[in-house]
Order: sequence, then C-alpha cells, then structure tokens
Amino acid sequence: MKFVCDRMLKRLAIWLRLSGYDTLCDESFQTREKEDTFLAKNFPDRILLTRDKELYRMRIAKGYPARLIKSSKVWEQMKEIKDLVNFKPKAERCTLCNSQLRKLEKAEAEKIVKELGLNDLLNKELWYCDKCKKLYWVGYHWKNMLEFLKKHGLVEE
Repeated sequence: MKFVCDRMLKRLAIWLRLSGYDTLCDESFQTREKEDTFLAKNFPDRILLTRDKELYRMRIAKGYPARLIKSSKVWEQMKEIKDLVNFKPKAERCTLCNSQLRKLEKAEAEKIVKELGLNDLLNKELWYCDKCKKLYWVGYHWKNMLEFLKKHGLVEE
C-alpha cells in the first residue's frame, strides 16, 4: 500500500514511513503547480491522505483513492487510518526522503560510525539512507515510539 500526503499531514507521513509504508509528502514534489491541483491529478496508484475537503472532492471526482482526515492530532489521524495501516516501527524507509533504507554490513557500519564519531553504535544493527546520508538504529527512541503507539491504542500491548 502506498500513500501521498498533503503538507498538512507531514507528521502522519513520517509515522507511515516509520512503519515501512512508501509515503510521499511535499518535499517529494518537483512542481510549480499549486499543491491541491498537483495532488488531485497525480499519483493515481497512491491513497491520498488530506484534511482539505476540496482536494478530497477533486481527487474522488477523478476516480483516484483518497481518505479525508478530520483530526489535527497525529495520533487521532493514525486512528482514522488504522483500518489501512499496521503502525509498527520498521527500519525500511527514510523518514526524511522516503527512500528505501539499506542494512549496513559490519565493515561499512564500522567505517560510518567512526566517521560520525558514534562509537557507541558499533555493536548495533544499522540502516542507512544513501540519498540523505542518514543513519538509523534501534535505540531509546524506538522504545519511545512503541510506547506512544501503545498509549494511543495503535498497537497491541
């Protein structure tokens, strides 16, 4: 399942990426068109998530998939699409650019960790975004994300 979010749902897009879903958002668009016009007529293979009623109507009129999100709170937005999504953090997609992450082999991981001065990550499983040059690992932030999901009833205890 693939998604495209308008800029009002940037935080939701990040959570979708954290959960392994291919999700485009405003940083992915290379256009001079108004965002609504652009999103209404592009990405027919993706479910558009938006809070904009007019954009939603334009998208549906074209016969493209869309979901109108009502809440302004990210955890409530996540509940609104829980029937479509399994929210569980996975190291698969870059939260910044949506690129596929690559699991680092031990030698490459050691090199990058030393270059970045993050020696405490030497024995961790690491993933890397070749486009953004961002390093990912399971750490305390992972535990915090899972706690957030549990607190809001988005994953099983």
